[in-house]
Amino acid sequence: MVRFFRRFTIVCTLAVLAGAPLSVRAMEMRGPLDTLQLQLATATMHAPGNVALEVKDLATGFSTAINAGANMPAASTIKIPVMVEVFRQMSQGKFDLNKVLHVQGSDRDWGWGDLADAKRGTARTVSQLLWLMITESDNTATNMLIRLVGRPHINTTMRDLGLQNTRLGDYIRSDGDIRSLRTSPSDMVRLLEQIARAQLVDEWSSREMLAILSGQHHNGLIPAPLPKGLSIAHKTGTLHDTLNDVGIVYLRNEPYVIAVMTTHLPSLDLGRRFIRHISKMAFSSFERFARWRADTGLPGFALNAPAGTSQPLAPDVPMWVTGSPNAATPQSGPPAADAAPLPATPATEVPPAAATPSPEATDEP
Repeated sequence: MVRFFRRFTIVCTLAVLAGAPLSVRAMEMRGPLDTLQLQLATATMHAPGNVALEVKDLATGFSTAINAGANMPAASTIKIPVMVEVFRQMSQGKFDLNKVLHVQGSDRDWGWGDLADAKRGTARTVSQLLWLMITESDNTATNMLIRLVGRPHINTTMRDLGLQNTRLGDYIRSDGDIRSLRTSPSDMVRLLEQIARAQLVDEWSSREMLAILSGQHHNGLIPAPLPKGLSIAHKTGTLHDTLNDVGIVYLRNEPYVIAVMTTHLPSLDLGRRFIRHISKMAFSSFERFARWRADTGLPGFALNAPAGTSQPLAPDVPMWVTGSPNAATPQSGPPAADAAPLPATPATEVPPAAATPSPEATDEP
């Protein structure tokens, strides 16, 4: 019944979007991205669980999304905010990349990572821990960095950056409660856009964070269906019934940001197929859009241009129906003035399923 109502809501929304007037600038941008919202909404009709996503072209600022403001389980995508806080405190001179930390018993997690079985007192530099945290998704390395910078400081910095849904409620535990790790596609897109523009913390910090994200070893989601050799800076997250991937894709050196989050998955394999499908769909649209933009003389991506507000091609589409067991509503910004309004529903966060450790429960990718 829930799936029926979800599909009914999306079909109704598709009908509204198809007949809704777009803003003047959106009308000028008709083309591949004009249909991407409809394609994404259609794809969610076959989603294996609850999904939320956003894709944004950084050259024009145009974005399109499905439930992008929904408060979702972050899994290991929360490690990007941890990395940001590490670089913020380094910029203040509190420590540098060569500072040495030692493994404590409370740091260790049995999940993914070379440090899971490390002896107490094992030494690693901040630089080594950053690369292990992002490229290998090492939970122990992450906990060491959280201990270094302080969990409250991470949350305060995210709030100061305007991220409404991103919160680190605890250390990273493979068998922990993933309700304590929260974010949304819109929050992740905002962070990644500032990194791509070399504007997060400072230019050097942004470039270092971009290099670390580009060294990702777990490439079975967003990168999987895309051409080989493409530069992709991203971070995955897997825990229990949740599977996420967020990143910057450099299409002919013209970046777009994509964040896809899924939870309440019947299986992680279904989540993988969904994220790969969305990634391939977005790439094809942006590839056509980049050619169209060049043909029409619109400027390309400018590194130091301000990270402006997204210009949605259509209102963010709420995917869950009020009153359903998994109801959730995006907390997105106001739609365009001439966009058709969507029905209002109470804002709630998307709860994960019960955290029961299983062979798929390790936060691997």
